Amino acid sequence: MAISDSTARRYELRDPDVRLMLQVRDNDAEAFGELTRRYQNRVLNLLEHLVGRGHQRAEDLTQDVLMRVWRARSTYKPGSKFSTWLFTITNNVASNARRSQARKAEVQVTGSASDSQAGPTLDEMAPAASGSMPVQRVDKQELQDVVRAAVDQLPDRQRLAVLLKSFENASYVDIAEIMDLTPQAVKSLLSRARNNLKELLSPYVRQGTDTSGPDDEPPANGQDPNRQPNSNTPTPN
Repeated sequence: MAISDSTARRYELRDPDVRLMLQVRDNDAEAFGELTRRYQNRVLNLLEHLVGRGHQRAEDLTQDVLMRVWRARSTYKPGSKFSTWLFTITNNVASNARRSQARKAEVQVTGSASDSQAGPTLDEMAPAASGSMPVQRVDKQELQDVVRAAVDQLPDRQRLAVLLKSFENASYVDIAEIMDLTPQAVKSLLSRARNNLKELLSPYVRQGTDTSGPDDEPPANGQDPNRQPNSNTPTPN
């Protein structure tokens, strides 16, 4: 779809990152360096979730995204926020990487342990933690790891929608543009993702949020249930 001059001008006025990218279009290397500083870690974080937790692989793909931005500079015309345009490129790179990985998996069914850098799954993490959870509060880092593992188990499209909405605070319209969907379809996708996350996290949350054991709960009348009744205390008939 052709981008009108009025649309391009509107985004240029509203978005400082669009203005930087227009400088990049004019071969301004310093502007490109500034955009890289602003977005490199955000792209890296998305790719770590979208293609696996191998940090080196995600870094390589991040460089691929940035090189695509640089190569596209001469034809750049703003038709959206810069972040929307950039994350559309990121999604395309991630999709290509997953397809390539799937093709390799068909040929090489098994690999050495050193080839896999994925983190533990939610099923692997929860049993290890559940033994101590009833008697101690969940560590903040542990909780973040559990949530991340749950997000990583979502289907690809749900995972991307959650990452963009929750971590990038993207609007439904922006997510729809990045994923080539309608805003209503994005809302439905996020609703399914929330339900799936609730189901994935519910066993862990039930264990982790109960920070006191059953013996730690005070009785309703404030007395020690293990104390023997006083002989002078009248008993009900």
